[in-house]
Amino acid sequence: MKTKILMVCLGNICRSPLAEGLLKSKLDPRKFTVDSAGTGHWHVGNSPDPRSVEVAKKNGIDISAQRGMQFKPTFFEAYDHIFVMDNSNYRDVMQLAKSQADKDKVSLILDEVFPMENVDVPDPYHGGVDGFDNVFAMLDEATTIIADRIS
Repeated sequence: MKTKILMVCLGNICRSPLAEGLLKSKLDPRKFTVDSAGTGHWHVGNSPDPRSVEVAKKNGIDISAQRGMQFKPTFFEAYDHIFVMDNSNYRDVMQLAKSQADKDKVSLILDEVFPMENVDVPDPYHGGVDGFDNVFAMLDEATTIIADRIS
């Protein structure tokens, strides 16, 4: 049985698609499934932001086939680990949890790099390309730690 991992941000077009692509590139697809979702509904069915696609592409990862989906309470049953990009997303996801077991699956992704510091992955949506490069670097470090720990 595969271990299922979900990456969550606000709109599922910038940060979580990058985190999904990065972690997928580091794990055996026969053993792991990695997806992403947003807490908001605005981009359901849409491709990732072109800037996320571009930064991933220049780093050898293709995320262009991903499509946005919205986080649903049923995802607690479907996924073994849920990594959220910031404290706001963390609160939104935790509000949908029905049990302690659900809550135990959720963590801030940068807690992997900065344990217990509650550091957010900044949302690069309203910024320039540099913001996407910085987010990619942060998520690359965090997903390397995750991959090493769960492989």
